[in-house]
Amino acid sequence: MKITKIENGAALTVGLEGRLDTTTAPELEKELGASMGDASELTLDFAGLEYISSAGLRVLLSAHKTMSKKGGMKIVNANEIVMEVFDVTGFADILTIA
Repeated sequence: MKITKIENGAALTVGLEGRLDTTTAPELEKELGASMGDASELTLDFAGLEYISSAGLRVLLSAHKTMSKKGGMKIVNANEIVMEVFDVTGFADILTIA
């Protein structure tokens, strides 16, 4: 998985490419933990994300809880496969998806 970051003041955009699964979720968790400190707004750009597993959902839930206290988090450009996972798991009702 490839992770890209764009910081613009208190706004942080993190782009993901590839698969967010058991193997790559710890990498994202570490990156978000190091990057969210000063951010009050987090945007996760899933344009290049092909797949998400339960391990990836756990990382998203953790980030959502952290960012809900600081300003907010949203997900953009999720494909049909990822949206289906969000719908089936109920994450579509929890997360802000644009």
